[in-house]
Amino acid sequence: MSHTTTILIIEDDDRIRNYMKTVLSSCGYSILETGKGQTGLSMIATHAPDLMILDLGLPDCDGQDIIRQVRAWSQMPIIVVSARGHEQDKVVALDGGADDYITKPFGTDELLARIRAALRHGQQRSGKVGCIYSGNGLVVDTERRIVQVDGKDIHLTQTEYRIVQLLCMHSGKVITHDFMLREVWGPFSGCDTQILRVNMANIRRKLERDPAMPEYITTEIGVGYRMIEMDAN
Repeated sequence: MSHTTTILIIEDDDRIRNYMKTVLSSCGYSILETGKGQTGLSMIATHAPDLMILDLGLPDCDGQDIIRQVRAWSQMPIIVVSARGHEQDKVVALDGGADDYITKPFGTDELLARIRAALRHGQQRSGKVGCIYSGNGLVVDTERRIVQVDGKDIHLTQTEYRIVQLLCMHSGKVITHDFMLREVWGPFSGCDTQILRVNMANIRRKLERDPAMPEYITTEIGVGYRMIEMDAN
């Protein structure tokens, strides 16, 4: 089963946020939404979206600060959608790490085109375009976002998919708990490995023939996890 691209909308104007949600949902995107910046940061940590649409004028913080915080640990594409049309605002946002800047009001076609472009660039930046990992019956296709075991499609949540993808990229190597928490949930995860253990248990239940005796993902007690050596095509 393919994994739906998830977009986080951080916009305090209910009318604009609902409009974007309706348009993007009709195009097959999965949508997360909030009107507050701090809530948005928490949603990034818990849901690991593929792209963020960000307003700068938020009630609890400045969107420029959100960009800087996210860029400290994530290369997720960020598109700013703002009423601030001054050149300096655009320069600060783009230099701070935003991938694109759209000034309100904007057209539907333009928004969708910018999203498609940002997602393409995000894949190229992370080196995930067209890469297929395979080994011992497990196939992870990062372009089509498909995971299969013995030819059977496996449905993973967004977070579970990110974990599997990360392990595939470092297959054969031990990935520490801290590294995985930082890469998947960012600095908002703290040092609590419980959330990682819960997700790993769910992943094994879905992938492994016998979760009690895993053959794909092994545990390095007290350190982290290791994915079997996989071929990348």
